[in-house]
Amino acid sequence: MITLYVLLDTVDKVKNFVQISSRYPFDIDLSSGRYVVDGKSIMGIFSFDLRQPIEVRIISEEADDFIQDISHLIAEDS
Repeated sequence: MITLYVLLDTVDKVKNFVQISSRYPFDIDLSSGRYVVDGKSIMGIFSFDLRQPIEVRIISEEADDFIQDISHLIAEDS
């Protein structure tokens, strides 16, 4: 499992994240506090406070391409 943080503070960033995530076969979970949602669910992501970085848990050890694809969304403190 790989963990990093993304900042999805606009509708376009959320849509872009979901589009990218949907291309990969492995599970991608997003969590904020005690809430966890599927990273491929646009409605789930909109349930978070999007002003704060969101934890991404990639359930795969082979996620280099995915990480590269979302590099523009990764929070600087990640």
